[in-house]
Amino acid sequence: MQRTTRVSVATVLLTAVLVAAPLTTGSAAQAGTPAKPTGTFTQTFREDFSTPATADGPFAKRYTNAWQPYPDGMGDGKYWSGSQVSAHDGVLDVTLDGKRGAAGTFGTQRGAWDYVGGTFTVRARATGGDGNGAAFIVWPKSNVWADGEMDFPEGNFDQVPYAFHHSMTPGKEASAVAVSTKASWRDWHTYSVQWIPGRSVTYSMDGRVLQTVTRDVATTPHRFMFQTGNWGKKGHLYIDWVTIASWKP
Repeated sequence: MQRTTRVSVATVLLTAVLVAAPLTTGSAAQAGTPAKPTGTFTQTFREDFSTPATADGPFAKRYTNAWQPYPDGMGDGKYWSGSQVSAHDGVLDVTLDGKRGAAGTFGTQRGAWDYVGGTFTVRARATGGDGNGAAFIVWPKSNVWADGEMDFPEGNFDQVPYAFHHSMTPGKEASAVAVSTKASWRDWHTYSVQWIPGRSVTYSMDGRVLQTVTRDVATTPHRFMFQTGNWGKKGHLYIDWVTIASWKP
């Protein structure tokens, strides 16, 4: 996928990329069951997009307590969520037209930005959109890359979705542990990131653990968001539902 920038709602341009490189699979990653939580996870957010809403205003108004879009034109004109995002047939539909991308944060206007730990889950699939792709990101509220970035799922729609767990060493944030799903964006899958601050991050698909990472584990407030590019062929990214479970020690 082409490179882009993370853009905060506060219009801060960042230097992260949609697909990280170089990739590593070193001692930071451990396969198997997730670390036993020392606290509790309680679902605090769920959205299943059951109410139809068209783009260009109605969607943003109807889902104001579930979706916080980037202002249109951000990212050097890359992101235009207002015109690209709608809801119908029980799904959020991101229209991919090769000209305009979409980006935003899941959650309420007040609560979307302050998760310290949690489980972030989305059920999604894509049709068409070859050459384009998406990144679902647990991103730091501070917009400081070294505060930790967790991406899942991420990748081009005509390729395999990956998890990318980024380094928290300043200057080396582009390095990431890469975990392949060996799956396809063309099928419905449920992707989940379970984050225990300072201890572990577990990446799972359809209830199956892919990898648990115990190094470079964030401890500061984060938000759950996604981005699509403004390139590639026409298509759609469909999101069936999103849930977030807050973590308490």
